Amino acid sequence: MRFPKSLRLLSGVVVVAALGVAAFFTRDQWATIFSSPEAEARGEVTSPPVEVPKVLKLSPQARKNLQLVSKPARPQTYWRTIQVPGSVVDRPGQSDRGVTSPAVGVVSEVHAFPGDTVRPGERLFTLRLFSEYLQSTQKDLFSSTKEAQIAREQLSRLQPLADKGGISGSRIIDLENQLRRQEAVIQAHRQDLLTRGLNPQQVDQVANGQFVSTVDVVAPPRVKNHEKLVTIRQASFQQGNDDDAFAFEVQELNAELGQQVQAGQLLITLANHSSLYLEGHAFKREAPYLEKAAQNGWKITVEFAEDDPQHWPELEQSFEIRYLSNSIDEQSRTFDFFIPLSNQSRSYEKSGESFVVWRFRPGQRVRLHVPVEELTNVLVLPSAAIVREGPEAYVFQQNGDLFNRIPVQVLHEDRVSTVIANDGSVTPGLYLAQGAAASLNRVLKAQAASGMRADVHVHADGTVHASH
Repeated sequence: MRFPKSLRLLSGVVVVAALGVAAFFTRDQWATIFSSPEAEARGEVTSPPVEVPKVLKLSPQARKNLQLVSKPARPQTYWRTIQVPGSVVDRPGQSDRGVTSPAVGVVSEVHAFPGDTVRPGERLFTLRLFSEYLQSTQKDLFSSTKEAQIAREQLSRLQPLADKGGISGSRIIDLENQLRRQEAVIQAHRQDLLTRGLNPQQVDQVANGQFVSTVDVVAPPRVKNHEKLVTIRQASFQQGNDDDAFAFEVQELNAELGQQVQAGQLLITLANHSSLYLEGHAFKREAPYLEKAAQNGWKITVEFAEDDPQHWPELEQSFEIRYLSNSIDEQSRTFDFFIPLSNQSRSYEKSGESFVVWRFRPGQRVRLHVPVEELTNVLVLPSAAIVREGPEAYVFQQNGDLFNRIPVQVLHEDRVSTVIANDGSVTPGLYLAQGAAASLNRVLKAQAASGMRADVHVHADGTVHASH
């Protein structure tokens, strides 16, 4: 059976179209069969490897703009510390001193005012006495003195008669016993008046019949202790022994002119801030570190807030924890520890009076660095000398105008210093940049992005060489 010619032509067109469609969708498989290796090599495009920048070049002017300083790396011993906030506080029993009224009276004169400087024994107040007890004691002292005088006169008059047998010897014995009793009473009255604020001259006046109606309240003597106190640096106070150089500052007046005061009432508060405490506030979890530091006598590093050391002498003292508090504050949940502080002071005169300025004042904030661990054979750099990129940490080694970035291992870091391991990544003795590491890292990336390597230079003949 023969098909018509038109039908055979249509079938051929359909077969050719089917083959074309199949070839189009399978072109990736059969195209490689006819491709040659040379064509593949010519068509393959290889991307250049990305080179991580390591070296940058800075001009001397750029280093000055960054205030860049380089120092040799030296292995050393470093104490890892914890930072504890604290403050300067008064030392109980030594910094502040209250002065009370010795008897009932009225304040008739005030001799010292807040800010004034007074030495032990100088007048603070004058009181007009209203004390019946004090008046009675003066009367008894005068009476006892007169009776002792009469007994002494009788004894001197009768003693020759007793020696000749004119009177009994028992009479002389009675007079001697009476005289001893009166002398004991006199001594008791004199001591009572001295404790009430009268001086020995006034007591002698009372014994002679001149009763005292006013009493001076004076500054108390210096409290002796085993620790060295820093005294006021004033020439007029240094004429004599150390007690002459010691002085109080009037901190607060607690009585006014014309006010009636009772015996034992607080009149004035004096202060001498030569011996203070540094009070640290630590959490309970830090107690083992502080206890170990106190037991071993480790030195505490102190940062004083708002201190101007340029205008004061160098602080030549070491700080050690004296004791730890055994109670925890309910509000802050911290416990305190205390470090002795010897203060510094200077004084000036104005209108004939002396005034004191202390370097450290109660309430001043401090930051305490308590050592907890000793790290040996490590490299210590300022915190600004380290730059981080993710888990990596880098320092910069200087070689003339070139700075080479070196990866390092960080063992410890705080606000001031960073400790890196001496594992061979940094050769001891090489100069390392002591700051501006973040700026150097940015410059390094900028130079790498520009396409010109910092570790190459162009000679006069046009040849390019690596740095040497």
